[in-house]
Amino acid sequence: MKSRDDIRNIAIIAHVDHGKTTLLNEMLKQSDTLPEHFDIQDRAMDTNAIERERGITILSKNTAVKYGKYQFNILDTPGHADFGGEVERVMKMVDGVLLVVDAFEGTMPQTRFVLKKALEQHLTPIVVINKVDRKGARPEEVVDEVLDLFIELGADEDQLDFPVIYTSAMNGTSSYGSDVSTQEHTMKPLFDTIVKTIPAPVDNSDEPLQFQVAILDYNDFVGRIGIGRVFRGKIKIGDNVTLMKLDGSKKNFRVTKLFGFFGLKREEIQEAEAGDLIAVSGMEDINVGETVTDPNHPEAITPLRIDPPTLRMTFRTNDSPFAGREGKFVTARQLEDRLKREMQTDVSLKVENTDDPGAWTVSGRGELHLSILIETLRREGYELSVSRPEVIYREIDGVMCEPFEEVIVDTPDEYTGSIIDSLNKRKGEMKNMEPDNNGQTRLTYLVPSRGLIGYSTEFMSITRGYGIMSHTFEKYAPVIKNWNPGRQKGTLVSMNAGKATTYAMMGIESRGTLLIDPGTEVYEGMIVGENSRENDITVNITKGKNLTNVRAAGSDEMARIKTPTHFTLEESLEFLNEDEYCEVTPENIRLRKQILNTNAREKAAKRRKAASRK
Repeated sequence: MKSRDDIRNIAIIAHVDHGKTTLLNEMLKQSDTLPEHFDIQDRAMDTNAIERERGITILSKNTAVKYGKYQFNILDTPGHADFGGEVERVMKMVDGVLLVVDAFEGTMPQTRFVLKKALEQHLTPIVVINKVDRKGARPEEVVDEVLDLFIELGADEDQLDFPVIYTSAMNGTSSYGSDVSTQEHTMKPLFDTIVKTIPAPVDNSDEPLQFQVAILDYNDFVGRIGIGRVFRGKIKIGDNVTLMKLDGSKKNFRVTKLFGFFGLKREEIQEAEAGDLIAVSGMEDINVGETVTDPNHPEAITPLRIDPPTLRMTFRTNDSPFAGREGKFVTARQLEDRLKREMQTDVSLKVENTDDPGAWTVSGRGELHLSILIETLRREGYELSVSRPEVIYREIDGVMCEPFEEVIVDTPDEYTGSIIDSLNKRKGEMKNMEPDNNGQTRLTYLVPSRGLIGYSTEFMSITRGYGIMSHTFEKYAPVIKNWNPGRQKGTLVSMNAGKATTYAMMGIESRGTLLIDPGTEVYEGMIVGENSRENDITVNITKGKNLTNVRAAGSDEMARIKTPTHFTLEESLEFLNEDEYCEVTPENIRLRKQILNTNAREKAAKRRKAASRK
């Protein structure tokens, strides 16, 4: 069978922060792709503002790298399991993967996750041991870890015979050997190994067209754009083609534009053939997994299988007393349209209507997945309120089950006992404990997903910021009964509206931790602090000091309170209890009770307490 020997289609996969995007940057720099003296910025493929701020890849990106007569079509994928839907769908577009593993950290939860997806698609792997110049690097041990992981995941003999390249992407060096002294300022060993190892795509351009959409994009000028691979045949501008929908229906359309990927640019092309990764426009109603075919041979490719969501939240229109003050998009119709639009491009996201016309159940792959969506919405000018995240239960063989995750913790030895205690309280089951000779311990746990909601803040507090934790979905298992892992402390709730005063806050701060600054405008039912005890307390945080004739000059200036705690969006979501919302606007993140009126809230709490006794 003929093949297109000048093309290689590959994906870069790895655990978060193991250096995928930096490696791809260096491949672009050292290839024949960019013009001479082109100044490429660090992590050029992370174009989204949130990606650059957080140093993570959220959306899959594709580029093309020229190396002599060869063109490497490369997909940079997210390393975080919350964006696993991005990884799953691009695996179908490629013939091989570069598995990047940190020479110090070794295999991690997401390493296992992304490799499992690659092996399921029978892709050809190349292992890249990165950061070999890092202090404490142990490249040879890490290669053994990777081999063990391949065996554990059921790799076949061909996949087990993987080549290994050692790199320092940050320095732009690579070598065939693990000794850091053999590193040279070139990516040639990696480029040559790609040419030699990754199979070229089959050249069946003379057969009827099959093009499958794996990624969606949108452009104001040409509308919806489907990005994917031509698996068979040819496609060119002006062609009349048939779209095989996921529901089994067919739609005819005319190809108005084709785009190819070259370096950091997307350029218009006239024609593409089997093996090419391209973008197609002309069909507004095109979705991930659908197949564009020859009208005379309408044969659909098997739809992409995406793991279902494991976590859900309620998104609702903002109905607080401050609603509409700060956002451009505040109505239920605007929020619903935006959520439905997001669902069209994010295959891991699910949006469902509720009995309340101003509320929707939004399901995703994890806290980070949903918090990134919320952050995106607030930056676009939306106002909304969201509920506490909750796991999605499933009935399997007549048994109610909940999701469990593998958790790997690297922590200084002095915090190991506290971490073990905290994970045991969250119903975690220890699988392994490995101390090293550098004062660090690695703990491997299996923990119910609901036990991890809100845990990252506690974890950072326990380890003083020195611990590293990562986790990925492992399995569904029977629900742990009679256990509620929610927040153990109550809140300080404002009883009225106005501006918080230093005088009032001085009288309140002994009861817990304040979450707002003096002068902050508050409303009845807004959460202004965390109580040091389990119950909620209603407080008057707007109270002013009575004026008297003997009042000392400058006494207000002398008033001092402890610096309030300010939560990030993720910390706010983790803090929530079942009867609370997080109010999100372009300018503020506020915590509030679902029932704002103090009397009504107290009556509802008494009813819940009475019902629980029955």
